[in-house]
Amino acid sequence: MTIIVTGGAGFIGSNFVFHMLNKYPDYRIICLDALTYAGNMSTLKSVMDNPNFRFVKASITDREAVDKLFEEEKPDIVVNFAAESHVDRSIENPSVFLETNILGTQVMMDACRKHGIKRYHQVSTDEVYGDLPLDRPDLFFTEETPIHTSSPYSASKASADLLVMAYHRTFGLPVTISRCSNNYGPYHFPEKLIPLMIANALNDKPLPVYGKGENVRDWLYVEDHCKAIDLIIHNGRVGEVYNIGGHNEMANIDIVKIICKELGKPESLITYVADRKGHDMRYAIDPTKIHNELGWLPETKFADGIKKTIQWYLDNKDWWEEIISGEYRNYYEKMYGDRH
Repeated sequence: MTIIVTGGAGFIGSNFVFHMLNKYPDYRIICLDALTYAGNMSTLKSVMDNPNFRFVKASITDREAVDKLFEEEKPDIVVNFAAESHVDRSIENPSVFLETNILGTQVMMDACRKHGIKRYHQVSTDEVYGDLPLDRPDLFFTEETPIHTSSPYSASKASADLLVMAYHRTFGLPVTISRCSNNYGPYHFPEKLIPLMIANALNDKPLPVYGKGENVRDWLYVEDHCKAIDLIIHNGRVGEVYNIGGHNEMANIDIVKIICKELGKPESLITYVADRKGHDMRYAIDPTKIHNELGWLPETKFADGIKKTIQWYLDNKDWWEEIISGEYRNYYEKMYGDRH
């Protein structure tokens, strides 16, 4: 079995690469990544010499490079993690999100059609559903919830989802889509909430919290997410959407306080900043469908997952300090410039 993982040098993609190489030692895993700001070659250092792993630096929008890779590798499955995914960046510059998240998805699916792929899996987000009110804890996103986007990022992901379903219906492409809640865990890019707070707290820097920090997210440990995608690509029904949620709802401010407590830092480091434009109040996923059909449930409780995550950041300071300094961008040339 040969699987192309796009965006495999990013946070969730790299964790998925590790999961698959570990669980299926006879599978060939190809990582296709453009190494934009969130892709990091040093993340994949531990698997670079694995004979069943190959890294290819290219964008999913590069039709020629994608086609060449499919010719060479003849993949069975494609899992598309590659996406511009930072909401704040999408507000600053929406066009790059449309190019990568929509047109890149089209390029990948065209290659899948041409080469007769067994399964194309689109990794999406619960943000396509918009948000839920804080005063209705009984409401959850299901696969039937209408799409109602809030940011250029979520609109670009929703557009890609619709395109995936259109390719399934029009061309018979065997597709699946998963929509996940917020992930956390090892190798999370340091501008996201949890790693940013850990890094800043360790350096006794201010901990910037949007608004009053009341926004609620459903947190999913990244390893649990990888297991869910593994199940979907092997056993999920073609043409279906699966919601993957952690049943771990937490307000942002409570997470920041937990991090302060775990690291022995004062809550006086917390500073409230002007809220994000169009900031969604609450996300919460109902994962009943994936549980009933594929037997998946999140295994990691937030209280345990956050401890493991903080410990990982303490044990791997070199990794995130290199990112904060900007040095990580040179890693590809340094380590890999002559290895093609």
